[in-house]
Amino acid sequence: MNKTALFALILAVLIPLLSYFIIRQFSIADIPQPVFADTTISTTVKGKIINETIWHKIPDFTLTNQDGEKVSLHDMVRIDPVTGDTVPKIIVANFFFTHCATICPGMTMNIKKLQESIKKSAKVGDRSADFVQFLSFSVDPDRDSVPQLKKWADRFQINPENWWLLTGDKKTIYDLSLKDMMLSAQDPQGVDTAFVHSPTIVLIDRDRVIRMRRDKDGNPRTYNSMEQNDLVKLSEDIILLMLEKDKKKKSFLAGKLELIGVVFLMALVGLGVFLIALRKSKK
Repeated sequence: MNKTALFALILAVLIPLLSYFIIRQFSIADIPQPVFADTTISTTVKGKIINETIWHKIPDFTLTNQDGEKVSLHDMVRIDPVTGDTVPKIIVANFFFTHCATICPGMTMNIKKLQESIKKSAKVGDRSADFVQFLSFSVDPDRDSVPQLKKWADRFQINPENWWLLTGDKKTIYDLSLKDMMLSAQDPQGVDTAFVHSPTIVLIDRDRVIRMRRDKDGNPRTYNSMEQNDLVKLSEDIILLMLEKDKKKKSFLAGKLELIGVVFLMALVGLGVFLIALRKSKK
C-alpha cells in the first residue's frame, strides 16, 4: 500500500468519526430534555453510587373531542409501518377556550401552521404526520360543549385525525394544567376575557414525559405559541423526538460507539505502523 492509499484510508475513517464526535458534542444541549422530576433513586453498583431520576409522567385521562368521541392517552398511538408494533404518539398540548377574544385565535392559527410544517417534514408519502397528536384543552368546559368545539374546529379548518379539541370534567383539565404540566389556568367565567392565561405549548414524548430545551445555564426554555422562533424550535424538536430511539429497546451498539471508535482508531494506527515497518524491512 503506497502513501496515497494509506492517507486516503485514514481520511475515509477519521473524518466520519471526528464528525460524529463533534456533532454529538454540540447537539446534546439542543435535544429537548425531561424537565419535571418526581424523585431520585440511588443505587450502588460496584461501589459507586448511581442516581436515577424518575421523571414525572402525564397521567391517563378521558375527555371528549370535537367529534363527540371519548378519548384517552391510550388512543394516542399509531402502528409502526416497519415493525407493526403499536407506538405511542408524541403529543403537542395547549390550553384555550372558544370565548377568548385575545390570544386564543392567534394561538390556534400558529399551532395550525406548526401542524402544516410538521406535515411537510414527514417522510415522503406520509402526509398526515401520524407520529404526533395535537391536543387543545378547553379551560372553560362548561361553555365549550362539543358543538362549540366543532364550530371552532371548522372555523380554523382543524383536521381531527391528529388534532383534538378537548372538553369534559373541569377538575381533570385543571389538574392536567396545574399539577402535571405546571401551567397557570384560570376559570374564565365571570372574568374579563382579557385575563392572562398561558400561551405555552407543551411537548410530551412517547413515554408521556414533558420535554424542553435547556439554555446554557441548564434552565428549561418553554415554547411560546406567540413567538415564531419558539415555533421553529418546537417543530425541530418534534422531529428529534420522532427520530429518538425507544430507550426500552437498546441496540447491541447502544452506548458503545465511543469505545468502537477508539478501538478502530487504534487498529488504524497499528495498521499504519505495521505497513511502515514492513516497507522498511523490504529495503
